[in-house]
Amino acid sequence: GILQCNGCMAEYIALPLCNLHKVPDGMSDEVAVFSEPLAAACRIVEQKLVRYDVGEKRKPDKVAILGDGKLGLMIAEVLGREHISHFGNDDNDGTTPPKPVLFGKHLSKLKLVSVSGVNGCLVEEAIDKSAFNGVSSKHAAKYDVVVDATGSPAGLTLAAGLCRPMGTLVLKSTCAAGEQFNAAPFVIDELRVVGSRCGPIYKALELLNLKEEGVDSSSSSLKPLNVEKYITRVFPLSEAPEAIKCAAERSTMKVQIICD
Repeated sequence: GILQCNGCMAEYIALPLCNLHKVPDGMSDEVAVFSEPLAAACRIVEQKLVRYDVGEKRKPDKVAILGDGKLGLMIAEVLGREHISHFGNDDNDGTTPPKPVLFGKHLSKLKLVSVSGVNGCLVEEAIDKSAFNGVSSKHAAKYDVVVDATGSPAGLTLAAGLCRPMGTLVLKSTCAAGEQFNAAPFVIDELRVVGSRCGPIYKALELLNLKEEGVDSSSSSLKPLNVEKYITRVFPLSEAPEAIKCAAERSTMKVQIICD
């Protein structure tokens, strides 16, 4: 939702015609509703925040994504496929740039994107409380672009530690930093901080409409998104209060309310 605005859990709503996007024939409503969060992930590509070009003096950007919530997983789905589209899906030949790394707290969630062109890593592996910046030497300042989708002020601090000097930190989290916010690493390392919000719905619908036919897992062909795996439960509109309670549970990934 949007702060201080009513939501749309109603049988009928009124919207400007320009807000409507045609859903491809054959796409279910359950899949189509993922177009909005997926579009937010596509916005990073639209902003051209990750460089994939290879030159004599420059290698493609190494990317880290922080947060294995719904948005973090959607970002992993998009940036992983973007990596595959440029370099293919075979990273064992020693010449292919490393895949984006998704840092999260839940191994079960990291496995959801194991075939999406990203490498999953438990966030605890990136943390070293004895280090001056709290980040392990294996990951500290090792990434050109770091996307923070944790929804936590602590995630912003970790993201700054993962990002190399003069690298790019992409903010998807809208949480308040609070009074303890430390600006020093952003200034000292001259980090480029970029906000990223909503994105192109049409592009999200294109990704959701990818078909399995002709997909070669070892090539730059993009595998279809199986977004149904993110749906925890589906409720009718008459059970909206129960749906909201379910959505508040920590184990819940995605709850859908169907208006029949």
